[in-house]
Amino acid sequence: MDIVADSHDLIRVQGARENNLKNVSVEIPKRRLTVFTGVSGSGKSSLVFGTIAAESQRMINETYSSFLQGFMPSLDRPEVDVLEGLTTAIIVDQERMGANVRSTVGTATDANAMLRILFSRLGDPHVGSPQAFSFNVASISGAGAVTFEKGGITTKERRDFTITGGMCPRCEGMGSVSDIDLSQLFDETKSIAEGALTIPGYTADGWYVKIFGAVVPMDQPIASFTDKQRTEFLYGESRKVKFDNMNLTFEGLIPKIQKSFFAKDREAMQPHIRAFVDRAATFTTCPECNGTRLNEGARSSKIEGISIADACAMQISDLAQWVHGLDEPSVAPLLAKLGETLDSFVEIGLGYLSLDRPSGTLSGGEAQRTKMIRHLGSSLTDVTYVFDEPTVGLHPHDIERMNVLLLQLRDKGNTVLVVEHKPEAIAIADHVIDLGPRAGTEGGTICFEGTVDGLRASGTLTGKHLDDRAKLKDSVRAPSGALEIRGAKSHNLRDVDVDIPLGVLVVVTGVAGSGKSSLIHGSVSGRDDVVSIDQAAIRGSRRSNPATYTGLLEPIRKAFAKANGVKPALFSANSEGACPVCNGNGMIYTDLGMMASVASTCEVCGGKRFQAAVLEYKLGGKDISEVLAMPVTEAERFFAEGEAKTPAAHAILDRMVDVGLGYLSLGQPLTTLSGGERQRLKLATHMGEKGSVYVLDEPTTGLHLADVDQLLGLLDRLVEHGRSVIVIEHHQAVMAHADWIIDLGPGAGHDGGSVVFEGTPADLVADRSTLTGQHLAAYVGV
Repeated sequence: MDIVADSHDLIRVQGARENNLKNVSVEIPKRRLTVFTGVSGSGKSSLVFGTIAAESQRMINETYSSFLQGFMPSLDRPEVDVLEGLTTAIIVDQERMGANVRSTVGTATDANAMLRILFSRLGDPHVGSPQAFSFNVASISGAGAVTFEKGGITTKERRDFTITGGMCPRCEGMGSVSDIDLSQLFDETKSIAEGALTIPGYTADGWYVKIFGAVVPMDQPIASFTDKQRTEFLYGESRKVKFDNMNLTFEGLIPKIQKSFFAKDREAMQPHIRAFVDRAATFTTCPECNGTRLNEGARSSKIEGISIADACAMQISDLAQWVHGLDEPSVAPLLAKLGETLDSFVEIGLGYLSLDRPSGTLSGGEAQRTKMIRHLGSSLTDVTYVFDEPTVGLHPHDIERMNVLLLQLRDKGNTVLVVEHKPEAIAIADHVIDLGPRAGTEGGTICFEGTVDGLRASGTLTGKHLDDRAKLKDSVRAPSGALEIRGAKSHNLRDVDVDIPLGVLVVVTGVAGSGKSSLIHGSVSGRDDVVSIDQAAIRGSRRSNPATYTGLLEPIRKAFAKANGVKPALFSANSEGACPVCNGNGMIYTDLGMMASVASTCEVCGGKRFQAAVLEYKLGGKDISEVLAMPVTEAERFFAEGEAKTPAAHAILDRMVDVGLGYLSLGQPLTTLSGGERQRLKLATHMGEKGSVYVLDEPTTGLHLADVDQLLGLLDRLVEHGRSVIVIEHHQAVMAHADWIIDLGPGAGHDGGSVVFEGTPADLVADRSTLTGQHLAAYVGV
């Protein structure tokens, strides 16, 4: 018999206009695996995350009381006419996990919490409650008089309390202690007046430096200071001193630079200051806890000879075996749950991690899979799971395992929505929705809906490229030298010696967790003359845009100022030129307390962000707001010649076109860019840096099959201009295009960490002795 309830097996979207979507209407089958494809910036995330998942999340939040809603992030209703058939959405995105120094894989996944309870029950000797095993809780004790009123009588009593925590007192639970390398701060052989200080901004005639003359001699070499003078110079306490008939505040050099450099966020620093901080700060493993973050008490309590520090340092696959081997009926449910969580790590291909690994060091793909662990064992069904490129950072061998997991989630009766570019992952879809045809303003429409076979035959950009198979090069370039790595041991590397050829395109590959990043970031990235472009997210508020991030706005403002004879600050929406009503935001945000806040376009500047007077000034016939509204390709032509010719701006725009961002407008807020776009923006910025060796960490992340060709062309151009390019990559098209491949493995974690192959792609395919070789051979059809 037909029941009306059975008819709701579609999610219906009508008239979606979020970001660049052009009135999109689409029906998505429930309890099926639907893959969304299309070039980077075509509107996939706007439809899946910005519309469907955002509305589901907002509706759930509205079921809570207004009091609770006041504590939750307020979500605006997406720009869409109708959304029907939504179910609870669980979003598993690629946002990197918080890089808090105290956050580890164990604390991020509840595994540590369960281990702490286990040790507080079974550990011998017994040292206290679960918090006695937490490196985030310090041990404190105190005593004193407590006054309280009871029945109208004031009573005084003496009370004392103790909290037993597990934090190591020396490093405060960080695992490492920082030290400052004095040789990077000054040259002992010179006097201060001769410019002994080598800290950015500390010039011999500046006030920062002159003030030392109140305490130590300025014309003596620092090496000849007495012990007392040296202590004052380096560690002197903050105090008022009289100098040159002025009252000034003196402070020792170390506390002074600790406040001005080391206490600040490294990512927000200018490049030359960041380089100084990286040189001057040395982090060493805490000598007291040996990097375990735990105090002696927590380390002394053991179960079958294993302490909690040993358990967290074990590879998770080994720890799972140890937990399954414990037979303690008193904590049986806890052991079962902990065992399940650890088994999930192994199933999802993260068995090579350890629980004490800082969560900030996980790659985007690892962070996403760590978040998935919570949902694998979930008994919820009829839920919508939304994944953002779950195959990021996965070797073709691991993608097969990920596909099995996605199908398992679907088979439990869930709707699985996946945004994806890899053909191996698109192949398992029950339903495909292709957006495009291009990116940015040229995208935002549905090009195809149907099966994978239908997509192949459809003639869309994705359909055409779905069966693309890269060919191996006929000939490879000859290297011009080699970068030697000797005895690399960080993380799981086993004393690796390898020569990386220079002047060619080198691809470093291997399964996830085989030690690629440890080898390259650990032994190459820190060297002089190396420009490293990693996967760390771009930071930017809604005021930041491609023009501010790339440094493009600086030459543009100067060109406007010069042409009109006014000062450059007028042409900044964050400075003097800002519209006074919306403060240069272009939007006015109204907070309605417990209700969702409302954003409306500023009526005074009409969303242009500048004062009306500033828009009177023109350059090449256009005002500053019109320039910021231009797409990159148009701006590149605009600044190339004629009245608006600005070589500095043109060079940056040229690089943005090079990395395939020609469709972005200069003033588009960074918060609206997709993951792939942000990484390419970062690449365009770094390409201007002086360096002969470029290190790229998975540059194909978030790239459509059609864009990978453009990226390969860019890498070739870099090599032809005499640069050496080292790419950490899993994409077979990039491997096939390499001049030299270094393959790490054979497995992950302690089964990896060795170089299993070095040579040309053709040799790797012919050899077929490694997992990479087998998959590459199948890919190129040899």
